[in-house]
Amino acid sequence: MEIAADGIGLAFDAVHGLIETIRVTDDGREVAPLHRAPWVGREAMPEGAPPHLAVLGGDFFCAPFGRAGEEVPLHGWPCNSAWSAEARAGELLAVLERKVQGARLVKRLALRDGHPFVYQAHRFEGGQGRIAVANHANVALPHGGIIRTSAKRRWQTGATALEPDPARGRSALRYPAEGAIGAFPGAEGVVDLRLYPWGPAHEDFVTGIEAEGSPLGWTAVVRPVEGDLYLSLRNPAALPMTMLWHSNGGRDYAPWNRRHRGCLGVEEGCAPHLIDAPELQAPELGAGLEVRHVTGAMAWPCGAPVASVAAEGGALRVTGEDGTVRVVPCDLAFLTG
Repeated sequence: MEIAADGIGLAFDAVHGLIETIRVTDDGREVAPLHRAPWVGREAMPEGAPPHLAVLGGDFFCAPFGRAGEEVPLHGWPCNSAWSAEARAGELLAVLERKVQGARLVKRLALRDGHPFVYQAHRFEGGQGRIAVANHANVALPHGGIIRTSAKRRWQTGATALEPDPARGRSALRYPAEGAIGAFPGAEGVVDLRLYPWGPAHEDFVTGIEAEGSPLGWTAVVRPVEGDLYLSLRNPAALPMTMLWHSNGGRDYAPWNRRHRGCLGVEEGCAPHLIDAPELQAPELGAGLEVRHVTGAMAWPCGAPVASVAAEGGALRVTGEDGTVRVVPCDLAFLTG
């Protein structure tokens, strides 16, 4: 299923609730930054694997984010079960066929002429309890990338490494640990998490908590060889966490088999159970909870790291560390509407 507007299009897999591709036409060429695992469409998954693993890549919504017991697959039903979807012009409306903690979940994806972004909204109708949520984009970095984000209070890892058993894989950060994104404690030495890759074969997960008073949460991933960048935008009051999944050949078992490389998960949400973050609470169902997120891409031929991302009237101003400036149409009011 596809939708399109002037300069942008996406493909949606209603069986798994997955945005398979986002394609932006910019500066006379196509920018398509999302990852696709090498086994997609080619191999059967191991018994017991969550359904989303078979189509790993693209961009999907998680609720609850992470593990939620034996009855619910990893990252919840929104990315592991079917949606009833209808597409028209530049908009897609879908309803999850399963309930999420008793709630009906409605997805709306919207494209706008000339905007290099996908406007995503997920509305929970009813339900009970608190729920960890996140948007889970997977950025393809076969030739490496440079990561910059809005200001954070701190970066930290959880209590346990993604791959603690050396017979199955490798993680290369220290768990648990806290530090700066440019000088984070590694298992051996200090790691600059702003660069991808920063290790030869590892599987790691690190979380940044937004600085207090931040007006706009953003993550920019520059792909210097491709000459473009991926951009994620959010309301930090609603989604205060940026979670980075560095997947680069660190898992030895099927279907990973050391070949899942060049993938950076940019996972924006609120899932405080994953780390020691007593100042945060997961959002609560029952009062019409809606989670909004904007994601997109643009040409960035300079290849420089992004220095800042800010509102400029009805547009978005992206400034590089080399002084490059791009101003593109963007409705930031959507994030708080």
